[in-house]
Amino acid sequence: MPTVLIVDDSSTVRLQTRQLMEEIGLVVIEAANGAEGLEAARNNTFDLIIADVNMPVMNGLEMIGQVRAIERYRTTPIFVLTTEASGDTIRQGKAAGATAWLVKPFKKSVLIPAIKKVLAR
Repeated sequence: MPTVLIVDDSSTVRLQTRQLMEEIGLVVIEAANGAEGLEAARNNTFDLIIADVNMPVMNGLEMIGQVRAIERYRTTPIFVLTTEASGDTIRQGKAAGATAWLVKPFKKSVLIPAIKKVLAR
């Protein structure tokens, strides 16, 4: 069963995202900031990572860059789920290694097909 790491400082967003992921049969691990997310990535193997940008301790872009440096995550899909919609931040995210950029509040009708598509590869 595919496993997803959800990294967001909002417990509400983590819960909503977890429910959607479990609905489509994914196993979910959660982290409340980028440092926890990086630690989880080092200690587990995920088929997908979903991360916010603005978080305490370590932001999502920094976490993505460090996760991409781990050999097994070079091609793992990493979705950014954030309120950040500026072109500059999106470019920084792509440079860090983000696969997809979705702006909160996200639509289930957009998120679920995107996840199914990348996990089918």
